Amino acid sequence: MSAHIRPIEARDHDEWVDLFTAYGVFYETTFTAPQIEAVWGWLMDPKHPHAAWVAELDGNLVGFGHLRRHSDTFTGGPAWYLDDLYTSPAARGHGVATGIIGALRAHADANGGGTISWITADDNLTAQRVYDKIATRARWVTYELTAE
Repeated sequence: MSAHIRPIEARDHDEWVDLFTAYGVFYETTFTAPQIEAVWGWLMDPKHPHAAWVAELDGNLVGFGHLRRHSDTFTGGPAWYLDDLYTSPAARGHGVATGIIGALRAHADANGGGTISWITADDNLTAQRVYDKIATRARWVTYELTAE
């Protein structure tokens, strides 16, 4: 069972919405329809710094990765942030996440290179086992400052 990884397309909307909603549930977050459509709009706008890839198995979407380009003040060049990565439960353990990250790496390399970084929940040990095989665990601590 090998997934086909490709850039997201407009025809993926409904399946992507289902996956994105499930991603929210996984992280105990409920996305509103306006939030979902705002993110979709970013992914469909070629001028927006976000881009996305999806994974297909047997003609169905089973995962996605959202990548955002930004400027890196330490290198004076591009850097990338993997905002979201999700694989449906039935497709986990089949290399989908690794395949998506590989496609994101290839996209970053073709567009100036730079580091790709991301975070995951401290209790998401399944994801961490995958990430520890393909990337270096950063020493940085993450902080959040929410709007009042």
